[in-house]
Amino acid sequence: MNRLAGVTSPYLLQHADNPVDWWPWGPEAFEEAERRDVPVLLSVGYSACHWCHVMAHESFEDQETADYLNEHFVSVKVDREERPDVDAVYMEAVQAATGQGGWPMTVFLTPDAEPFYFGTYFPPEPRQGMPSFRQVLQGVRQAWTERREEVAEVAGKIVRDLAGREISYGDSEPPGEEQLAAALLGLTREYDPQRGGFGGAPKFPPSMVIEFLLRHHARTGAEGALQMARDTCERMARGGIYDQLGGGFARYSVDRDWVVPHFEKMLYDNALLCRVYAHLWRATGSEPARRVALETADFMVRELRTNEGGFASALDADSDDGSGRHVEGAYYVWTPEQLAEVLGEDAGLAAQYFGVTQEGTFEEGASVLQLPQQEGVFDAERIASVRARLLAARGERSAPGRDDKVVAAWNGLAIAALAETGAYFDRPDLVEAAVGAADLLVRLHMDEQARLARTSKDGRAGAHSGVLEDYADVAEGFLALASVTGEGVWLEFAGFLLDHVLARFVDAESGALFDTAADAERLIRRPQDPTDNAVPSGWTAAAGALLGYAAQTGAAPHRAAAERALGVVKSLGPRVPRFIGWGLAVAEAFQDGPREVAVVGPALDDPDTRSLHRTALLGTAPGTVVAVGVPGGDELPLLADRPLVDGSPTAYVCRNFTCDAPTTDPDRLRAALGVEVV
Repeated sequence: MNRLAGVTSPYLLQHADNPVDWWPWGPEAFEEAERRDVPVLLSVGYSACHWCHVMAHESFEDQETADYLNEHFVSVKVDREERPDVDAVYMEAVQAATGQGGWPMTVFLTPDAEPFYFGTYFPPEPRQGMPSFRQVLQGVRQAWTERREEVAEVAGKIVRDLAGREISYGDSEPPGEEQLAAALLGLTREYDPQRGGFGGAPKFPPSMVIEFLLRHHARTGAEGALQMARDTCERMARGGIYDQLGGGFARYSVDRDWVVPHFEKMLYDNALLCRVYAHLWRATGSEPARRVALETADFMVRELRTNEGGFASALDADSDDGSGRHVEGAYYVWTPEQLAEVLGEDAGLAAQYFGVTQEGTFEEGASVLQLPQQEGVFDAERIASVRARLLAARGERSAPGRDDKVVAAWNGLAIAALAETGAYFDRPDLVEAAVGAADLLVRLHMDEQARLARTSKDGRAGAHSGVLEDYADVAEGFLALASVTGEGVWLEFAGFLLDHVLARFVDAESGALFDTAADAERLIRRPQDPTDNAVPSGWTAAAGALLGYAAQTGAAPHRAAAERALGVVKSLGPRVPRFIGWGLAVAEAFQDGPREVAVVGPALDDPDTRSLHRTALLGTAPGTVVAVGVPGGDELPLLADRPLVDGSPTAYVCRNFTCDAPTTDPDRLRAALGVEVV
């Protein structure tokens, strides 16, 4: 076992028995490189990464390659999910130098952590114009020993270029109607009307963009926005990217038609998409959207919840195919013969319903299950029986590995999704699962000063500090819990986290946000990026949480910080709307319309109070704050000075704490909200 044996990251632990003498990221590794006068190999990946596993097997488990690395380099392994700051800084350098990026990320550094050579996956032998990994190692060693001054010059130039990339758009005002309309037009131009989604292959679920489209439609009635959201959701849910047996979404589709996925399942994707489909149902009443939202929520609870109550990061793409081979997608794909073995005479029906063919849609004649035809032409009970039998048979296969690491930010996203989905569909078990995860974050990830640890595993907090997205997404989850449960403690905890955002992540002069705290470990550059990737950027997630907190409490500093942070959306939204969807969604809240609904009742469990509360939750556009509690509750400032009318549960529709006339009637509340209730 090497130096990775004592860490908490499942990805690093996968490399703990490599012959490579790995070091975790830390000053000790760079001191060792300085002492030995050798360069550093930085290898960054994550547990569910297919090509990370491939390179590990081909190169890092190879004794000859390991011997060469151990003699001529200090090798550092990083889990990008545990250290997103390290990943972001060096990925920015890789993309700037090569025009592309991905994982595994392979970077060679000086002992001062300055990068001078980059790449991603390298094969064990030269292939398709790519050098072998051994050739790369030999070339880097030769440059280090024979052209040191050139290496130092390249490294210094890269660091200077990165230092000049600081963003300072935070002092502008939020986007207005003109910029939001321009963003919608830009999305329309990139939309794929035949297949749904945006752009070509590979296709990623555009969760944050769909949230913007739904919020824009709720505010303006723009049918084009709703159509893009609805059609994209329908195509994804009918495609192979969605698990037609067990629920939940894979990371992305390798084709434009959503047929063949990259099979890893990430918590963050499923949390975001669960919320998207719940919001789509709320806007349209779509039964398929309701089904997908609930199946995705149930998938998260069933397959990702840990013994401690949090949610694991991911399921791997690969698993044993029954012959001892570790194969991508083996757990999920089917051949006609496998259907016949499980279903007998129903195999033909299943093949037709799920699009399983002799030629296959994947590898070696296997097919990814999808729904190529309308469901209404099939007998529902018979299809339900087929699904149940196939799911049971699949359960006998070797399951993909699970990354049990609990990431604070992604659990915050899951908390928000489960709380809202449970409230919409009267599933208290989902709300309880959200509360359980929130309890874990407070108990294990937050210290006495409300500083967050980024990760935990098996009830043990990781050593690395939370980044901006952790504080923002966890606050978002806590705010959703406060709205759904009426328990003011979650609002209080959200406030603690957002106070850290204001004090440690915001540039006081410009209003711009950084991904790491002012007192965090210093890297070659302080990472900063307002654009979305697989999840909302920490920058725009913080803007949303700050705005939500201000709506609940009337806190002027938080609202002002949200406004300044959204200045970057005014600049980028019309130009690159696909990559700043969450910021556009948050910006919708600054336009005309109700921003808060306060529901007061004699008790939280009073049936009439619950009915009025649910009407408010279902009748408001996404992003609108709903507070529920007893009159004058100190924990929820929005409820202060909101009396009952004639002793009955009462609702107030407000904007910036200025409220319209109260109502006790759910129908009148619907009319006041101006949003059709499903």
